[in-house]
Formats: sequence, structure tokens, C-alpha cells
Amino acid sequence: MNTTIGAGSAAAGQSASVDQSKSWFEAMAKAWGNALDQQASKVTDLSSKVSDGGADQPSVMTQLTAESLKMQFLSTNAATSNNAVGQALETLGRKQ
Repeated sequence: MNTTIGAGSAAAGQSASVDQSKSWFEAMAKAWGNALDQQASKVTDLSSKVSDGGADQPSVMTQLTAESLKMQFLSTNAATSNNAVGQALETLGRKQ
């Protein structure tokens, strides 16, 4: 079983299999981490274009802003989903 987060975020084939993880929760966290790593690379590349390459045209700046906002969106959702699942597992653990 493979777990991939977001069609666009982890589309490069970065997925976390349950075989590589100790649990599906860990596989989910790894998949989110892979998606965030990929998005961070995009932001870093665009930032380098602006600062090092002198490509401070409005089109590049707009793309950098959009990719940064996407990174923020992914980061917020990764934290929210991990917290929600963690709290659910905690609740299940207390009921047993």
C-alpha cells in the first residue's frame, strides 16, 4: 500500500509505503514530509532566481509568492492532519 498526499504535491512519485514505515500514521507523516520537501525545493529555486540570478521580474515574483503560499497551505494542512489523527489515536488508546 502506498500513501501519496495531494495530486500535485507528491506527483513526482515520492510516496511512503507502509512497508518502509512502522505504521500507517508514520507513512502518512512521511508522505506529508515528502510533499513539503518538494514544495520547499520549488520555493528555494525561485528564491535563488530572484536573489542570485537577478530575475526580479513581476512574473517570477508572482510565481514565488504563489509557491510560497502553496507551501504555507501544505504546511498548515500537514500539521492539522497529523494533530487530528494523533488526537484520535490518543483517544482510542485511552478507551482500550
